[in-house]
Amino acid sequence: MNEVVALILAGGRVNELSILTMHRPKSAIPFGGMYRVIDFALSNLMHSGIERVGILSQFRSGSLIRHIGIGSSWDMTGRDRGATMLPPTKGIADTDWYRGTADAVYQNLEFLERHGPELVLILSGDHIYRMDYGPMIEYHRRKEADLTIAFTETPIDQAHRFGLGRLDDEDGPIGGRLVDYVEKPERPTYTAASMTVYLFRAGLLAHLVTENARHGEGWEFGRDILPRMLGRHRVYGWRHRGYWGYTRTVDEFWQCHMELLGERPRIDLEGWGVRTNLDHFGLRDRSPALLLSGSTVEDARISPGCRVSGTVRNSVLFPGCRVARGAVVEHSILFPDVHVERDAVLDRVIADIGVTVGPGARVGDGDDDRPNRSVPELLRSGITLVGKMTQLPGGVRIGRNCIVGPYFGPERFTEQTYSSGETIG
Repeated sequence: MNEVVALILAGGRVNELSILTMHRPKSAIPFGGMYRVIDFALSNLMHSGIERVGILSQFRSGSLIRHIGIGSSWDMTGRDRGATMLPPTKGIADTDWYRGTADAVYQNLEFLERHGPELVLILSGDHIYRMDYGPMIEYHRRKEADLTIAFTETPIDQAHRFGLGRLDDEDGPIGGRLVDYVEKPERPTYTAASMTVYLFRAGLLAHLVTENARHGEGWEFGRDILPRMLGRHRVYGWRHRGYWGYTRTVDEFWQCHMELLGERPRIDLEGWGVRTNLDHFGLRDRSPALLLSGSTVEDARISPGCRVSGTVRNSVLFPGCRVARGAVVEHSILFPDVHVERDAVLDRVIADIGVTVGPGARVGDGDDDRPNRSVPELLRSGITLVGKMTQLPGGVRIGRNCIVGPYFGPERFTEQTYSSGETIG
């Protein structure tokens, strides 16, 4: 689809993911054992035949840049194809970063002008879903729409977290004209949530973001631009019926990983045809996973390069993880090269890259589910986070809803027991 150019909004971090986005944007967080979150948007574009992509990034994007490379992992290389990183370009001061989603597009109008597309597809780079954008594009053209937004149904008790639309019944279950739109209302009355998938006529998009920047009327599509378009332009909604994972919080990130497991997982990575950069975690050079004599593995995803001598249940292990004899890992997510030493126990733990858990340590220990004292709104369901490259000393006991900072050596742990809800560092 050379007449369509895609822009992926991939640059931000979110406080709700705590230390997981301390050193990377949300779109670059490892996911599912072998992937990064942005792989879903890129794979969807590849399967939809959209091969010219700009990736808008600004926050500590080194890992994202290394992961994307030249786009060859998603067949986006060639004369008329490509994946291009687009940092902020229009500002002259150190603080002139992207001020919002609309400003990010405004600062990269030159990229769109260079390609001259008919349509621009704007996507969030941090959602988990499978979607062929082709039918939505056909619907947009058939309706002669100025803008088409993809919506998915969400429970009413969660709807306040999203931009919500009300569609008429013009096209039944497919979609309809958007007659109202509200951004994250306190008391929602609609349940159709925006997926942050916007299909614009290219000329109108350029006009809207330019006028918005000229008048300084706000910098976000959902909050500022979309509501003003209603009644002035032909705005339609497209209904997405498949799975959609919104991984903005620790709980949601953990739950999406649990939905990779079971006999019929809701997220089917192989069936969805998700691609990734096999060089990023050294996947190409990893040996097959080894499940040694005496090990127990139940309902888990074990990646290449893992070595399991202990017990793993209901968990996802990324490449290079080690679980020693006598160790138990349950309901946990271990990023690449996490080592769990002999007789250690992990329960509902997310451990970032390169963490070492010393012999006999217990993380996610006990039945006390008091929320984290520093950020009670973020950690209250029993999940404990351990930051990148941290080394937990042998025998230490860390409760639930705890946060352990990154790059900590054993000498940083001044106590043998840390109660639930503590933040260490």
